[in-house]
Amino acid sequence: MNDGRDKDSFEQRLVAARGKAGLDRAKSSASPNSAAAGHNAVNLAMRLGVELVAAMVIAVVIGWGLDKVFHTKPWLMIAMVPVGMAAGLRNLIRAVGPAK
Repeated sequence: MNDGRDKDSFEQRLVAARGKAGLDRAKSSASPNSAAAGHNAVNLAMRLGVELVAAMVIAVVIGWGLDKVFHTKPWLMIAMVPVGMAAGLRNLIRAVGPAK
């Protein structure tokens, strides 16, 4: 089943192919990996902040709308603040938690 090529020639071709593809450079330098990790951390932090604020805003707007409908001025809006906080925290836990 051997095509006449031995293991040494395969290893040489593999090293040459990895060099052409630039895979050896990424392996030798740790800075691109750490930069990518930092970039992902910033993206996650931005996403978490937006999700928390969005949940709060949506809850307050729903409370404000219900206050307009039922003429209960600030009470339903105030009651929806904890609901918005709970929804925002639930989103944060789902975003940070382990993937299923």
